[in-house]
Amino acid sequence: MNSEGIKAILLDLDNTLIDTAGAGGVAIQKVTELLKTTLDHEHTIAICDRFKHKLHHETFDPAGGRTIDEVRISHWEESFQEVMGGSPSSNPTLASECYYQWKNTRLELLTITPPVLTLLKQLRTSHKLLLLTNGETQTQREKVVALGCQGLFDAVVVGGEHAEEKPARSIFTHCFGLLAVQAHDCVMVGDSLDTDIVGGFKAGVRATVWINNGGVCPPEGSVNPDYTIPSVLDLPEVLAKLK
Repeated sequence: MNSEGIKAILLDLDNTLIDTAGAGGVAIQKVTELLKTTLDHEHTIAICDRFKHKLHHETFDPAGGRTIDEVRISHWEESFQEVMGGSPSSNPTLASECYYQWKNTRLELLTITPPVLTLLKQLRTSHKLLLLTNGETQTQREKVVALGCQGLFDAVVVGGEHAEEKPARSIFTHCFGLLAVQAHDCVMVGDSLDTDIVGGFKAGVRATVWINNGGVCPPEGSVNPDYTIPSVLDLPEVLAKLK
């Protein structure tokens, strides 16, 4: 499975190697079951929708004096206030319960499937592998620990631990240094056009590989990846073309 000139593969984590979106959906369902014991269906759905919106648009400043857990508990508190018009007075700890139900369920469900695990082990016999994931440090490191996947990679780089995340060139340069390779020795594989693919292009990698598992059309004016595949399991076919 070797590819001439390709020495290293940089891999995104969420929705590339693992189904974070799917796990998050089940986690939200678990929270709705918790809330339905005290709230009606309409309010329950509205509160969960508010949380998902806040999570999607979340910004986190590690120097802000609050942990990511505290920030996300506040997402639930604000969601209750916006939907119900005040805090859930009957159970003041309900926001915290919702958060940890969501967080723990999601972590428990995250997994590297056996086929993907086999692929990574095979790839590592012929390439250096680096996990490059954006996100807040605690959140992403907890995922890595839950997956037990650190040993599958030559290095794990979390964007939240650096001054800039993908698509900034600086974090890619850092990765190349860790692996002792040049940009043209590498391919970047990920599901995000805006971070993984744009970042790979800006960094000058040999090829970018977009994981388009939903079969969606790229937005007009977006970057064009060198290769598009529906699953990371199709990566060997791309590597074969790069020989």
